[in-house]
Amino acid sequence: MKSIAIMQPTFLPWIGYFAMIDRVDDFVFLDNVAFDHRSWQQRNRIKTAQGASWLTVPVQAKGNRGQLVKDTQIQYDGGNPLEKIAKTLEHTYGKAAFYREYAPKIIAIFESKPKKINDLNVALIEYFCDAFEIKKKFSSASDLKADGAKADLLANICEEKGADLYISAPGSREYLEESDVFERKNIPYAYHEYKHPQYVQMHGEFIPYMCAADLLFNEGPKSLKIIRSGMQ
Repeated sequence: MKSIAIMQPTFLPWIGYFAMIDRVDDFVFLDNVAFDHRSWQQRNRIKTAQGASWLTVPVQAKGNRGQLVKDTQIQYDGGNPLEKIAKTLEHTYGKAAFYREYAPKIIAIFESKPKKINDLNVALIEYFCDAFEIKKKFSSASDLKADGAKADLLANICEEKGADLYISAPGSREYLEESDVFERKNIPYAYHEYKHPQYVQMHGEFIPYMCAADLLFNEGPKSLKIIRSGMQ
């Protein structure tokens, strides 16, 4: 049975995102839908001494309303904002047990100045999968023939990829269950239920739902076991 998940490529995703990648046979980046400003596509959170704090990648928004994820460009006017993010990571996690082991390749991705947010996010996700030792098979929706919107697009992608089971984020429950397209195409689906595990963190009491760098820098080689412990 071939399982598939379809998600937009988000910036430094939380660990549940990587649990989904680890769970399926094929993971499709949904990059041919409209970019959602001020969403997880361009920001995520880290745990600092003052609590949870946002890291945000600025994008070129003016005159680009409705642009697709794959076309959205990072805003580099005035310098490289990714360098500031790299410095924030070092300031926050520089003393974490595994920061020095894993940070250089993340910083190298930032220093390469990807033109588009999609390219940045995919490069980071691929690196984190390597660091977590998650076997992956990625593809992009924009490289497929499937079209449509919402549930129809997802079902068409599954059909084109030959999926026997679609694994969906719980947030898609409403529009999946309003449609009968998966039933008509005879493709069953299930939700990716995930219970956030606790792990070693810096800066006091544990805070869940931080970006995956928080786990990697603090737990290193133990990360995959911790990620899998949250599977329901």
